[in-house]
Amino acid sequence: MHIKYKLFILVSFIMASVSAQKTLPVSEAISIALENNYGIKIAANNTEIAENNKSVLNSGYLPTLTGNAGANYNLDNTEAEFSDGRITTLNGAESSGYNASLNLNYTLFDGLGRHYDYKQLKEQYQLSELEARETIENTISQLFTVYYNVSQVSENVSALEQTLDISNDRIVRAKYQFDYGQGTMLDVLNAQVDINNDSINLMNSKQNLLNTKRDLNVVLGTELPLDIKVDTLVTFMLDIDKADLYAKMRANNVSLLQIDKNITINEFTVKANRSGYLPTVGLTGSYGWNKNNNNAAAFVSQSTNTGLSGGLNLSWDLFDGGRTITTVRNAKINLENQALQKESLYISLDRDFENAWGDYQNKLKIYRIQENNIITSQNNFDRTKEKFKLGQITSIEFRQAQLNLLTAEFSRNNAKYEAKLAELYLLQLSGELLNIAF
Repeated sequence: MHIKYKLFILVSFIMASVSAQKTLPVSEAISIALENNYGIKIAANNTEIAENNKSVLNSGYLPTLTGNAGANYNLDNTEAEFSDGRITTLNGAESSGYNASLNLNYTLFDGLGRHYDYKQLKEQYQLSELEARETIENTISQLFTVYYNVSQVSENVSALEQTLDISNDRIVRAKYQFDYGQGTMLDVLNAQVDINNDSINLMNSKQNLLNTKRDLNVVLGTELPLDIKVDTLVTFMLDIDKADLYAKMRANNVSLLQIDKNITINEFTVKANRSGYLPTVGLTGSYGWNKNNNNAAAFVSQSTNTGLSGGLNLSWDLFDGGRTITTVRNAKINLENQALQKESLYISLDRDFENAWGDYQNKLKIYRIQENNIITSQNNFDRTKEKFKLGQITSIEFRQAQLNLLTAEFSRNNAKYEAKLAELYLLQLSGELLNIAF
């Protein structure tokens, strides 16, 4: 019940009504996805199927009890010759019979086949839990990608709105300057062109924001209003230790855990197939009732029998044409393949971990640089703005400073969310994604 316990912990976040609040935090988005995402629901159902399969009712350890009943009717023409020479002829002689029975069958020993089959079913259930966990991890990872995409586009929209406000102030100033003979119509036209471009960029960005919110609804498995806002505050786990994460990856990565479980299942498969070398011993029992109504030619006109019967049977395939030998050999080869896949997975995961760690560190540095670049670009724009008001620089120089600031904001936003997603991928590799409180 490990996965169900984790689901219970994650879904236990207290959820207020989304429609009553303006911002959808990450923690609530996770809770909604765990409740409504269709992939997670399907994975939960598959886990429930596996749980049913591992029940003793599906183990083969319980006996079978069968009830049978029947009736027959005969209408015969009979000619009977007795030993003293008498001959009796019966036309339309009726006879009937009735029977009912309860039959019990129980396998006492089947070469330990069902013993290992039952163990396989238990391991299959645990494997289904790991598969459900993998589905949850992938869904949460997808959720973060879409959620932070909405956050990034939201910040880009805000930046474009500020840019458009600045452009609107600029055209007002340009018109005043033109009216009082301090500027030219070219300055007004240039300002109008920039407003048009800024308006188009803002319209496209707002449409992109609506599209990304619809993508978010798909992952959440619900229909949140499109005016909902998301959290743009991002914090990083700067105290994470590389060696600690690597050790956790070797111990908790869901792909490694799945292949370990498959190896265990294949070991039981080999043992279960070996049961074909051994005999099968079964127990049978029956309680029956029979009643016969005979015609006049019979010595007994009616008979009724009731009684118990039981038996023990043994079956042993001394040679089955080599089927068991082949099955065991193939099961051993499959087990060897699983071990080879595990070694291959170790190599791939080590590479992925090193790449993810390096990528995360690199993107964190880029984000810090972009943060500093914002300060520089903002200072440059503020000084340029003052000079523009004093008429010391041209509108082209002012526009360039404005675009430089906008580009810096876009770059900072992109770097921030790329660094966060790189961190989350690193946590997913290490098997820690579902253990973090967001």
